[in-house]
Amino acid sequence: MSDEKMSFFSHLEELRKRILISLAAIGIGFIATFNYSETILRVLKRPLTTDLVFSRTYPFLRSAPRPGPPVDLFFLAPAEAFWMHMKIAIFAGLLLVLPIVLYQIWKFIAPGLLTHEKRYALLFVVLSTVFFFCGLLFCFYFVLPFALNFLLTYKTENLKPMISIGNYMDFTTKFLLGFGLVFELPMGIGVAAKMGLVTPQFLARNRKYAILAVFTIAAILTPTPDFFNQTLMAVPMYLLYEVGILAARILVRKPAVTSQEATEGV
Repeated sequence: MSDEKMSFFSHLEELRKRILISLAAIGIGFIATFNYSETILRVLKRPLTTDLVFSRTYPFLRSAPRPGPPVDLFFLAPAEAFWMHMKIAIFAGLLLVLPIVLYQIWKFIAPGLLTHEKRYALLFVVLSTVFFFCGLLFCFYFVLPFALNFLLTYKTENLKPMISIGNYMDFTTKFLLGFGLVFELPMGIGVAAKMGLVTPQFLARNRKYAILAVFTIAAILTPTPDFFNQTLMAVPMYLLYEVGILAARILVRKPAVTSQEATEGV
């Protein structure tokens, strides 16, 4: 019983250590990016001022200035602009030190892995970072312009948008972080399959529950309650679930044939 308690508390201490290292790294990233928050804001405003334009000729998809009067951002409280810059710096700082945070996650789960599986730390960090930024870029260039265009033009002929900078930043960063996490789904499924927690057959049999789960998760992660934006996240999430099943089938090897089966086969 004492050993179990020590093991439990040692896990808590390890978790505390990894969280503190991650927070310290994010703090350093915050300091490094705070002076550039105005530049980062100009980049984050891009989905508000551009539309995705589809064409039958190359390039088939391009960004174009949004027609109509420009949409300005306002701050409605004396401290709102200041806190907006703080949030931008925290968000950018997290992205800057993301590999360090992911490595801390790996170090926390590594004790539960086999010796030969612990060698995949670098691969885990690199692929997780790549998947996260792929989700970020997909959201920034495809989802956000499409969602903002829909929300700002649907039955708003007699209305004029007046968006506060705080609300816009909350909307944008939640979408970006949500899609970044969603694109980690194949990696998460692959790791779970490799650890024996799930099997490709189990995942394939439960597709109907996966559809229910992705729409529930999308409803939690999307910053607005409308079904349109939830669908924009749920559909890519389900496609990534299918990619995760494929990754699990690749990573999970078939069990070796026993000597008795081999003899019977001969």
